[in-house]
Amino acid sequence: MISRSQVKYINSLKIGKFRNISRTFIAEGPKLFDEILNSDLEIKSIFALGSWLQDNEKVLGQLESYEVNEQELKKISTLSTPNQVLFIVKIPEFDFDQDDLNNNLVLALHDIRDPGNLGTIIRTADWFGINQVICSKECVDIYHPKVIQATMGSIARIKIQRINLTDLLGQYAQGVSVYGASAEGKNIYQERLPANGIIIIGNESHGIAAHLNKYINKHLSIPSGGSVTESLNAGIATAIIVSEFRRQNARVKQK
Repeated sequence: MISRSQVKYINSLKIGKFRNISRTFIAEGPKLFDEILNSDLEIKSIFALGSWLQDNEKVLGQLESYEVNEQELKKISTLSTPNQVLFIVKIPEFDFDQDDLNNNLVLALHDIRDPGNLGTIIRTADWFGINQVICSKECVDIYHPKVIQATMGSIARIKIQRINLTDLLGQYAQGVSVYGASAEGKNIYQERLPANGIIIIGNESHGIAAHLNKYINKHLSIPSGGSVTESLNAGIATAIIVSEFRRQNARVKQK
């Protein structure tokens, strides 16, 4: 059984201010649990149906676990249909890794407001082997429940930080290629793209803020097939851009 104080605490974590105070976030579902359990993230406590606890008894070990019924799980869940297990995870602390700039791509996100888009971008980074994602101060909270769910477990493998992008680019961008996604940019399929550097993805509606343009070496665009659609979803655009970076450099390695 779950206590009133536990219900109050868990529900408080649905609000960003209280996630920041406690330095913890909510994750839900068996798949996310498996991903996070097998990562460096720290699970603080688990609230799950008795059947799930019984099925996972061997992997739970000494983790703090509480059995709840379906009604209790519904009281604390962020999902319209709760999925067997909800657990509390400690928010990790990361330092910016310069080596990633020298050897890999880094995604820098400016003012991404939609939780689903941010989660999709994190999942995309994971798929393409990008280790580090930087979010501007204006982005949606990294540990918003909808972001966590949309990552489909990739939150367990990617270093994600909230950093002032002007400070980041001013300190680390010298000598590194910086690309910006822009509808007015060069056709990405006609440009030679490096294996490392920074890719800036802007706001879903307004793109990249003007004050960041001075750090960008080249703006890239994804040509349309003649559609009148104003722009691509930020998550989809990120996937297309990163895929082209990877495709070109995979081809170079094969030669």
